[in-house]
Amino acid sequence: MSRIMKRKQGVVVRLFSQITGQRIRLIVVAVSIVIYVGLSIYTPMYSALVIDRLWQSIQEAWNEGRAFSITWENMGRELTQLSNQYFFTWIFYYLQSYLMANVAESLNLELRSQIAGKLGRLPLRFYDQNKAGEILSRVTSDLDKIADVLQNGLLKLIVAVGNIVGSLIVMFYYSPGLTAIFLVFMAVSMVITEIVAKKNLRCAAQRQETIGELTGIVEEYYNGRNVIKAYNHEEESIRRVSDSVEKNCQANQKADFLTNCVNPLIRLLTRLANVVIAIAAGRAMLQGRMTVGVVQAFFQYVNQTAEPLTEASFMINSLQSALACARRTFELLDEEEEIPDPERPAVLEQAQGHIAFEHVSFGYTPDHLLMKNISFEAKPGQKIAVVGSTGAGKTTLVNLLMRFYEVNGGKITLDGVSASEMTRSGLRQNFGMVLQDTWLFSGTVAENIAYSKPDATREEIIAAAKAAKVDYFIRTMPKGYDTLLDNEAANLSVGQRQLITIARVFLCNPPIIILDEATSSVDTRTEVEIGMAMKRLMKGRTSFVIAHRLSTIRDADIILFMEQGNIIEQGNHRELLAKKGAYAALYYSQFE
Repeated sequence: MSRIMKRKQGVVVRLFSQITGQRIRLIVVAVSIVIYVGLSIYTPMYSALVIDRLWQSIQEAWNEGRAFSITWENMGRELTQLSNQYFFTWIFYYLQSYLMANVAESLNLELRSQIAGKLGRLPLRFYDQNKAGEILSRVTSDLDKIADVLQNGLLKLIVAVGNIVGSLIVMFYYSPGLTAIFLVFMAVSMVITEIVAKKNLRCAAQRQETIGELTGIVEEYYNGRNVIKAYNHEEESIRRVSDSVEKNCQANQKADFLTNCVNPLIRLLTRLANVVIAIAAGRAMLQGRMTVGVVQAFFQYVNQTAEPLTEASFMINSLQSALACARRTFELLDEEEEIPDPERPAVLEQAQGHIAFEHVSFGYTPDHLLMKNISFEAKPGQKIAVVGSTGAGKTTLVNLLMRFYEVNGGKITLDGVSASEMTRSGLRQNFGMVLQDTWLFSGTVAENIAYSKPDATREEIIAAAKAAKVDYFIRTMPKGYDTLLDNEAANLSVGQRQLITIARVFLCNPPIIILDEATSSVDTRTEVEIGMAMKRLMKGRTSFVIAHRLSTIRDADIILFMEQGNIIEQGNHRELLAKKGAYAALYYSQFE
């Protein structure tokens, strides 16, 4: 068996293992399918008897010279039973369709829940390596495709197989010769379907990949729309989006063509089969080997076999697309997760803020270490400044501190307790962060401030806003603290958004603070006010400040100068100037 077939079977087995919890619904669906298929097979046979008796009654009435009439005793009972069979066939078709739709949507919900949990357990490295749009396409369009095909395609395929097998048995019973004619056309149809299905699987996977790529580009350009306009890159961005749309269009054309082209061809073969069978059946009737009822029943079976065969070929191709989506979904669910939290984690009720890096080594890939043997100590209440050129590793150091990444060697301790011995939530609740890139969600101003402490009272929120010097402009907004922010808080300036994120830190009141150029987006006057508030906030707390303007960190207790991921100098401002090394050179270059 080829590797592709093994992988495909593995995806199918895993997909159906997801719905084992819905056994009752699946059992009812299976019973409904069996009854529906049974009625679909039996009803044409019974109709053959009814029509033959009806034809016989009409002939008797004609020969006796009397008017033909239907009574309960004369064909009424048989026609009523035939009507009831058609009615119950519809009932069981409706029941299986309804329950299968329920199963499919429940599977969709289960997979979405698993992905939601998975995204929370994935390391930051995963998000660095994958575009947001590509991840969104797996969570949305891929799962929708799986649910749609499962509730429509799979059900029709199972029913089609049942109808085809049952109908062929009865057809062979009625006329082996006519059945052989039909089987020849059916064999040709199956060969065509198999050839198209193999090609369609590759095209379906390519289509989903292009959708993910297009979604990622659109999401990226939407977030950077202001920068694109500022640098007059509209035409270039439109061209790239157009190229991606064209790739997606071509992939869709191929996949849709292969999905839909087989139906007309199989229908043509079916019509040709009907013509040949009609000629042969007419000859059999003239020779007295088949009755009118049997011939019409045989044509019902031909349609019951040919139409499901057409549907089966269509749904097999659709299932290829669903399998491609399922494979992408399971690839996401199989991504390497963060190291699990310890079963018996260390707990720090009230951390003092004593941070130590002990011979820490780190690399985004194990064979290429960015940091080697990093060691330093931050005592409670100290201000630690991290400086260096762009790409020196300043943000990486903070990410290790927050345990967004796992160290490759050494350890990081908080109050003497290794960060790896604590839960991530237990570690991070001791930190407050203000980053360069602000993030505000759709909600009120008060809700955004309270993001760091959801149970905060309105008085606590207002006090935090005042401490961040943001209370005044909030009160000038239409509904004050209840003003709704949406569309990335477009009604606020960059500086105002930054002030609100700073207020979050004031509210949660953590023992350790991380500031990544927190005042870089505000004006000079506001920077002075925030600087005074920050001094009050940092008093008695350990603080890490990533800074590019060295004038803002001259009062730091320890300055870490980083270059290519490593700390090449550390000390206070005076000590580093006296060394006349890299820090001194950078400092004097800013004040020449």
